[in-house]
Amino acid sequence: MLNINEIHELIKRIDESSIDEFIYENEGVSLKLKKNEAPAVHVTGQAQALPAAAPAPAPQAAKPEVREAAPAQEAPKQDENLHKITSPMVGTFYASSSPEAGPYVKQGSKVSENTVVCIVEAMKLFNEIEAEVKGEIVEVLVENGQLVEYGQPLFLVKAE
Repeated sequence: MLNINEIHELIKRIDESSIDEFIYENEGVSLKLKKNEAPAVHVTGQAQALPAAAPAPAPQAAKPEVREAAPAQEAPKQDENLHKITSPMVGTFYASSSPEAGPYVKQGSKVSENTVVCIVEAMKLFNEIEAEVKGEIVEVLVENGQLVEYGQPLFLVKAE
């Protein structure tokens, strides 16, 4: 099974390539990565031929998705030693392993490279996110249960 760093590397490489869709299956686990650049066309039912004289419809460019900016939060502290722990995928952020358990980390917690700092749930898979840096949690940037985007900063860590 792929670990989170391998999935992150796959996403990066596919993003840089001309591949539009990638499917990985191993030991009952399936991972499907798909770019949103090309519009998807799904055809159901029977195809009908166009009359010979009818011109083919002109292709339409995909319209970029416009999202309203999230309300600005207080600007995080700027320091050259601050490391951002970002979400490696789109999903739901969970600060603890269960509703009854305390958070993995909070402001002031010391972490090492392999310390689990949270879980991001995507498609019923719970992915443990590791700090990847040794230091102290300076700020938690998201709320428990919040939807997060790929690359969204989750924590600021003062690296040692």
